[in-house]
Amino acid sequence: MSDWSGPEGARAFAAVEAATDWLLGYPFVFRALAPRIGEGQVLVDYGCGPGKVADAAARRLGAQVWGVDTSPEMLELARASGAAVTRYHLIEDGRVTDLADGCADAVMCNHVLASLPTQEAVLGVFREIRRLLRPGAPLVLLTTDPACAGQDYASLRIGAPGEEYGPGEPLTVWLRRTDGTWQEVRNHAWPVGILPPLLERAGFEDVERHRPTVDEALTVADPDLVRSRDWTAERTQPPLVITTALAPGGTPGVRA
Repeated sequence: MSDWSGPEGARAFAAVEAATDWLLGYPFVFRALAPRIGEGQVLVDYGCGPGKVADAAARRLGAQVWGVDTSPEMLELARASGAAVTRYHLIEDGRVTDLADGCADAVMCNHVLASLPTQEAVLGVFREIRRLLRPGAPLVLLTTDPACAGQDYASLRIGAPGEEYGPGEPLTVWLRRTDGTWQEVRNHAWPVGILPPLLERAGFEDVERHRPTVDEALTVADPDLVRSRDWTAERTQPPLVITTALAPGGTPGVRA
């Protein structure tokens, strides 16, 4: 079972297929960011891992993407990947090294919360992201809904069938690797309904949620990926949720 720590964990994470995420997750993150960030502006990928999503964001959005992560090994993999990412920074003691307050025009944060065991840890991440954002700038957050436990998704299995998971409770997730085998991962459950109040406690405003569907993905995701599977479980109970929020201090009535 992996927690993605150390060189072995970083290599294991880099080998995850993530088909369900590329259908119902990342394209919708990019769609949410597209009206709010443009060429030359700074997008921080908070928890960038080996840099695949950060690279795709840089190429699709035209922004300067800065990848940040708690794992030096993940950042090393990302730097070696040839990604279109401008800079990389390490998160140490909950703070991104060498990045000033208000340096980012937008932040995306994908599947980071699952590694956090307590509400205080989640609040710490939200507060650090708020520090990085300029006033009125957006955060786009991608999470997996633990209420979808027991479904066999194309590249994802969440928890045990029939189980209910409370905030921060241990949750085992299985992720399909590119070779077809499955990686077992120790996660923590964060029910999607608890996230808006935590974001507001961290100072964010205008919190909204969206659960992408396969029908929506037909016009957003890669067409070859859409045609590659029937996505039965994804159609029955979509497992991913996009939460957006704005840093305080923007011009009233004007969205970032």
